[in-house]
Amino acid sequence: MDLNFDEWMAYGIKQGWCGPPVCYTHDGLPMTDEECESGDLDAYCIHVVRMYDGDEMKERVEDNHSPSQWRNIYTKISDSQDSE
Repeated sequence: MDLNFDEWMAYGIKQGWCGPPVCYTHDGLPMTDEECESGDLDAYCIHVVRMYDGDEMKERVEDNHSPSQWRNIYTKISDSQDSE
């Protein structure tokens, strides 16, 4: 399956694996009403995927935000599968 980015996002949304990209800064976190009303936001782990507009932005974000590097297990999985 060879998809471009928009097709890949549409596929994930249609499968129910994720919602559409939103801007945390301008849109807030996508949450259920129970999560919002709980008052204990630390009880919920809401995953955020940062979209890059190019390699320079990717490098700058990763240089400034270490979890963007150490939480990335996905390319390691992909790299090990590619070598098989």
